[in-house]
Amino acid sequence: MSLKNIVKNKYKAIGRRGRSHIAPEGSSASSSLSTNEGLNQSIWVDLPPELLLDIIQRIESEQSLWPGRRDVVACASVCKSWREMTKEVVKVPELSGLITFPISLRQPGPRDAPIQCFIKRERATGIYRLYLGLSPALSGDKSKLLLSAKRVRRATGAEFVVSLSGNDFSRSSSNYIGKLRSNFLGTKFTVYENQPPLFNRKLPPTMQVSPWVSSSSSSYNIASILYELNVLRTRGPRRMQCIMHSIPISAIQEGGKIQSPMEFTNQGKKKKKPLMDFCSGNLGGESVIKEPLVLKNKSPRWHEQLQCWCLNFKGRVTVASVKNFQLVAAAAEAGKNMNIPEEEQDRVILQFGKIGKDIFTMDYRYPISAFQAFAICLSSFDTKPVCE
Repeated sequence: MSLKNIVKNKYKAIGRRGRSHIAPEGSSASSSLSTNEGLNQSIWVDLPPELLLDIIQRIESEQSLWPGRRDVVACASVCKSWREMTKEVVKVPELSGLITFPISLRQPGPRDAPIQCFIKRERATGIYRLYLGLSPALSGDKSKLLLSAKRVRRATGAEFVVSLSGNDFSRSSSNYIGKLRSNFLGTKFTVYENQPPLFNRKLPPTMQVSPWVSSSSSSYNIASILYELNVLRTRGPRRMQCIMHSIPISAIQEGGKIQSPMEFTNQGKKKKKPLMDFCSGNLGGESVIKEPLVLKNKSPRWHEQLQCWCLNFKGRVTVASVKNFQLVAAAAEAGKNMNIPEEEQDRVILQFGKIGKDIFTMDYRYPISAFQAFAICLSSFDTKPVCE
């Protein structure tokens, strides 16, 4: 029996079927997996570390695309020792350009080339699904579902609930990852994540409270998206600006880097905490970064022959739409020079555009994550009559 078949058979034996992912710690799926491990791992846990490392490295190098990438996830599902070894071998998207585990969706994208995805919109249900791949026509059934969002109407504005699952949008579920909320006019959006930022926030004692709440109900303001009002009703694309509260401007300066989260905190499980930051809970506090990264939409040019505004999407966008945009780093903010290298100022960090009816492409790269990029693109779907 080949090595690949051994891993697949072991993967089925512990009951992990369908679309592959490692459940966040603290979830019911994770608890079930732990129970199965105790019954099945005895014959696998005693493998010599050198042999185990060689097995996982060979599988990881051979399977770089989905659905073959499931074999790598299967290795991490065998037992604890296999999982730890797999986590050491598999690199973060910033270095590998690959999405493997759910935590990859919270990690920054690659620096060299963008990760290419597409979004499907279901008008009847108000659900938006993010897939890994070039387009539905090219990827077909091999498309990997990354994230889903459901639009919820509120009296004060719209809200998009983002989930790791295609159908589970409950905020108490372990699949819940964050949300996007707009104001009444649809000119300002706030991105919330249910995981705390990695940077150290030293808040004074007066800004700390001690409610004992579940981590699934926590919300952290990680970004603000602002659309400029079009009072004169002039023709042209929307103007937008994104303030990334969880990403410092130093991340894109020379020699800069950003810390990547390596695992989810416990979700959907009540846990007593002695103190909780003012920024957590549903209080909407913002992070304490003095100089956050600011993104702005790249200015298009007017094409005389086509009589329309144009941007170079390099073949990734084929249908003209007011929703289409490209985001680059803002070189200056409020009259202050941000010391961003010239090549970084021209580099497109996120681009989004239409390629068919209810089909849109989304390409993102370092320093934003798939979740942050998806949330920014969701803001473009909301109706904005005062901005057009």
